[in-house]
Amino acid sequence: MSRRKKARKQVFENIEVIDAAAKGKTIAKAPDGKVIFLPNAVPGDVIDIQTFKKRKAYYEGKATVFHKLSNKRTEPVCEHFGTCGGCKWQNMAYEHQLYYKQKEVTNNLTRIGHIELPEVTPILGSKKQYFYRNKMEFSFSDSRWLTFEEIQSDKDLGDKNALGFHIPGMWDKILDVKQCHLQADPSNAIRNAVKKFAIENELEFFNTRNQTGLLRTMMIRTSSTGEIMILVQFFKEDQIKRTLLLDFIAETFPQITSLQYVINGKANDTIYDQDVICYRGKDHIFEEMEGLKFKINAKSFYQTNSDQAFELYKITRNFAGLTGNELVYDLYTGTGTIAQFVAKQASKVIGVESVPDAIKAAKENAQLNNINNVEFFVGDMKNVFNASFIESNGTPDVIITDPPRDGMHKDVVQQILNIAPKKVVYVSCNSATQARDLALMDAQYKVIKTQAVDMFPQTFHVENVVLLEKR
Repeated sequence: MSRRKKARKQVFENIEVIDAAAKGKTIAKAPDGKVIFLPNAVPGDVIDIQTFKKRKAYYEGKATVFHKLSNKRTEPVCEHFGTCGGCKWQNMAYEHQLYYKQKEVTNNLTRIGHIELPEVTPILGSKKQYFYRNKMEFSFSDSRWLTFEEIQSDKDLGDKNALGFHIPGMWDKILDVKQCHLQADPSNAIRNAVKKFAIENELEFFNTRNQTGLLRTMMIRTSSTGEIMILVQFFKEDQIKRTLLLDFIAETFPQITSLQYVINGKANDTIYDQDVICYRGKDHIFEEMEGLKFKINAKSFYQTNSDQAFELYKITRNFAGLTGNELVYDLYTGTGTIAQFVAKQASKVIGVESVPDAIKAAKENAQLNNINNVEFFVGDMKNVFNASFIESNGTPDVIITDPPRDGMHKDVVQQILNIAPKKVVYVSCNSATQARDLALMDAQYKVIKTQAVDMFPQTFHVENVVLLEKR
C-alpha cells in the first residue's frame, strides 16, 4: 500500500482577496504564505475559502462564505453570470477591469520578458461595454445543462432542449441562453425564435455524446454596415425539415442579408473543411472601416469587436509611423485588414498568412478597395518567410506582426532579427507569449511604445501593441 495520503481539502477563514491573476482568476494568500487561485471572487472581497487542489507552490480553491464584499464589485447584468463562462469579470466595475488588464500586460512584459519599458500609455477602454460583438456561435442540445437547484427540485423541469453556450470545460454540456448581452439586436430575437420554432415543429436538437439529432449550431454575424449573416449547421440532410426552418428564419427576419447552411456529419462542429451553401441572399456580408470595405464570408476571420478593431488598427498604423516610402511586411495578415489599412501610407505592403481562404479573401478585398500596392502570399510562416522570400520581395523597412495566441515561432523571430528592419510593430492577443518573443529580440530592439487595448469588456482578455526600434 502507498503511504501517500490524499491531500485533505482545507478551509481558510477571513482571507482577503488581494489581486487578479491570469485567465480571470483572482488571488489570495493562505496563512502558510502560499498563493490561492480563485474562480469566484473579486479583489477586495473578504472570504472563507475551500481548497480543492494543492500544489507545491499554490492552492486552488473557491470562495464559500463572503464576509465583506469588495467596493470594486458591480451587479452583473446577465442572469446567466456565474454559469456561462463567457463574461467572468461581469461582477467587477469596468474601471477595475481595465486596471487589472493593464497590470497583467505590464507584469508580463517586465517579469517574463524582462523588458525595460517606456512610460506605459494607459489602456484604451471600449466605449461599448456590452453588445459589442459582431459574431456569436450558439450550440443546440437535447439535454440542457441543469443548475444544482433544478437537480434538487421536485418540479417538472419541462423542456430539456437548449440553444446557447458550452459550459466551461464540458464539451457536451450546453447552457440554454435566454438573453446574451454581448451581441446587439436582433441576435437574441433570432436565437429565441429559432429555438421556439424548432421545438414546436419537433426538429431534433443535437446530442453531442451520442452524435444524434438534426440541429447542431447557429452562427450570427452582424456588421457595422447593418448587414446580418446567419449560418445554421445541420448534422444530417433532411430537406423537408431543413427547408422548414430556413424558410421560417428568412420570413421572420427579412433584414437578414445572408442565410446559409452546412450539412456536417463529422465528430466535431468546425466548418472550415465543410461546404457552406447559400440558401437566401448573398454568401457574404460587408464590414467597413475608414472607407475600406471588407467582404466577410462564413469562414472569414474578422476582429469580433468592430469599433475597437478600428482603434487597434489606428494605433498599429500610428506606431509604424509610415511616410509613404516604406516597404512593409504584414505577418499573419489574416484577411489582410491591417495590410490594407496601412497601405495608403506605405510604398508597398506584403502580407503573409497560412490559411489559403484568408489570402483569397485578402486579394478580393484589395481588389474591391482598389488597393494596388499590396501583395499577399500563403504558407506556413516559418517556411515561407525565409531568405529567398526576402530576396524576391525586398527587405522591409517596417514589419507588422499579429500572430495567434501562441506567439511567433522562434524561427520567425530569428528571421526578423536577420532582416533587421528599422521598426517592428507587434500586435498581440496574449501578452505572455508576446513578452517571450520580445525577450528574444531585446538585444537588438528597444521597446519605444506599448499600448494595451480592451477588445473584450467583461472578460479577462486584452490586446497589446508594442513598437520596437533598432538599438
